[in-house]
Amino acid sequence: QMCIRDREMVMLKKLFVLFFVLISLKADDISTYLVGDYEDVESVKSKLSGSGFEVVATYPLDKDGVSVVFTSDELKKEAAKKDRGFMGVLRVYIDKKENTISFTNPVYFGKAFMQDDYKEDIFKSLQEKIKAKFKNLKDSKEELDDGDIKEYHFMFGMPYYTDFEEVAKGSTNELLAKAKAHSPVFVLKISDEKYLVGFDLKPETKGFVQKIGRKNGDVLPYVISIEDNKAKILHPKFYIALSYPKLSMGKFMTISNIPGDIIDEAEVIFK
Repeated sequence: QMCIRDREMVMLKKLFVLFFVLISLKADDISTYLVGDYEDVESVKSKLSGSGFEVVATYPLDKDGVSVVFTSDELKKEAAKKDRGFMGVLRVYIDKKENTISFTNPVYFGKAFMQDDYKEDIFKSLQEKIKAKFKNLKDSKEELDDGDIKEYHFMFGMPYYTDFEEVAKGSTNELLAKAKAHSPVFVLKISDEKYLVGFDLKPETKGFVQKIGRKNGDVLPYVISIEDNKAKILHPKFYIALSYPKLSMGKFMTISNIPGDIIDEAEVIFK
């Protein structure tokens, strides 16, 4: 009996060790945003420029919120890789109403948008550069497990990163000319054959941010990538869910028309 009990104790100890090993191997949570105290638009733009970033555009979400779009040489270099154009910009949302600023976390979106091309040192460096200039930034409550970001989708049957929505075909020059004719928020050259275009949404469409969480205003402006004779966007069902990782199915259903509306508005640009 003692031998059996001893074997049981040994097995129990092994199970405890295995349990704690599995806990230690659990993927770290990566925050979607880096959140800090309010600074006005000019202060934010000045600090970004002083840190070596290029301010691309400012985009008013409403009377109290402005999204500042910015890039860098490192981001453009990474975005020049095939199907990685959406990594060409980062954003910071300046919210006077909530008295906060909120940066898109380069590590989080880098893992999502760069996929197998993700390089930890590059995106950690960008994160540290932002933190060095904007003191006391904290991780947002929105987050995903590190291991879940690359293959993220909202639920079974929903799109992944690679399920781009193609909104037009044509030469780079043709697509670019049509995009510029619609007064875009910004046009950013990534390479000779790749451009990013930020476009405005109709008021009733971009109002979804107010409905499901204005603190994540970094989600806009929406971006089109012109590459390989195609204009494409991230599928809204993927991009909205990625930007709102705590979004419930109930909340998602309150904006069920929005993904289709975004696709329609992107297509109209190229008619």
